[in-house]
Amino acid sequence: MLNTNDGGLDMAQEFSRAVEDVKQLSTAEIEELQELVKRYLIEERRREIGQNYEASLKELREGTLTLSSDPDTLRKSLSID
Repeated sequence: MLNTNDGGLDMAQEFSRAVEDVKQLSTAEIEELQELVKRYLIEERRREIGQNYEASLKELREGTLTLSSDPDTLRKSLSID
């Protein structure tokens, strides 16, 4: 299986190796892996939502939270400078 301590594999090589390892699994194992990945992605998204919530709460407490229903203002607040 994938060993991250190979001392020289970069991320692309590790990913390629992981894909090759997955190809060797049975259909049932691949389906189980797929379900695990789905759960991990859901957990990560929940964590991200929680972090955004905490950041918004902090801004609210500090009085720096800006609320708007104006589409142009919202677009500007979402744009990355």
